[in-house]
Amino acid sequence: MRILGIESSCDETAAAVVELDGMGATTRPRLLSNVVHGQVEVHARYGGVVPELASRAHIRNIQPVIDQALRLAGIEPSALDCVAVTAGPGLIGGLLTGMAAAKGLAMALDRPLVGVHHMEGHLMSPFLDPNAGDMDFPFVALLVSGGHTLLVHARGFGDYRVLGRTRDDAVGEAFDKGARLLGLGYPGGPAIAALAEGGNRSAIPFPRAMPGRTQLDLSFSGLKTALRTFLGHHPDKQTDAGWRRDVAASYQEAIVEVLVTKSLAACRESGERRLIVAGGVGANRRLRDMLAERAERQAVRVYFPPLALCTDNGAMIGLAGARRFLAGQRDGWMLNARARWPIEGLADQRD
Repeated sequence: MRILGIESSCDETAAAVVELDGMGATTRPRLLSNVVHGQVEVHARYGGVVPELASRAHIRNIQPVIDQALRLAGIEPSALDCVAVTAGPGLIGGLLTGMAAAKGLAMALDRPLVGVHHMEGHLMSPFLDPNAGDMDFPFVALLVSGGHTLLVHARGFGDYRVLGRTRDDAVGEAFDKGARLLGLGYPGGPAIAALAEGGNRSAIPFPRAMPGRTQLDLSFSGLKTALRTFLGHHPDKQTDAGWRRDVAASYQEAIVEVLVTKSLAACRESGERRLIVAGGVGANRRLRDMLAERAERQAVRVYFPPLALCTDNGAMIGLAGARRFLAGQRDGWMLNARARWPIEGLADQRD
């Protein structure tokens, strides 16, 4: 079965073709193509995503991206068995653009349409790694991106329980705003990681927000305030390259340590020995290194998607859509975009 996945929930216009023979424990998907058109140049001057500009860029890019995905896969549109599209959550303008394109193509081809939850797509992304080995349900997932920060117990496909979530800002937002305070570029995560290279990670004791240490929720707004306050107290050091490296390294360390601590606590609480990390922040090298080191002590195996599949992409939507299609899900032409959509509600859609 070949399925086209379309993703446009934020600032990446993406499409991919995924091939899947079934959904058994040992079945591994084949990625025939994966095209992602980013919008960094559109939003860089603003230091973050501007929804209206993102929507306009999606309108310009959606059809060329779909055409390229089909061309790289070496198939005609008629060879598709289904069209999957991100139905939410996300920026409503972008979601509607992807939805319109998916509906139009599915209607023209007389193929089924499947709406996919964006975060379920991220949950499925590690399965796209050909070296995933024994990766399978159940597991704990740390979903970290610009707009989402969740700890999820994935007991089976479509059966998800949220163990913890950010009480304020998403971790990606903390990176973006921290980078802005440091006068760095957008997106903030890679910019801070680059500046942090060679810096002293313990130079500045930024706070580690652990709301209710027995709970699994997270918080990052106080950390941003701490960075702003610290920089305000040291205006004379803003041009000191070594000092700036230490600040970036310490700020990144504060974020990463909270994510690692809470993730491994979630594994202990749920009794799971498998942990996946997905979303754009999952590409952060310090997060990967610290988590791998500490997870080994706890006998937890960590799975990361390939770096190219950490950010939003059509491949993860295609795979999640394929699994839902094989499970019997079909969405009609009245399918609509949802800016907000709790992942726990997906349990109601299982057969």
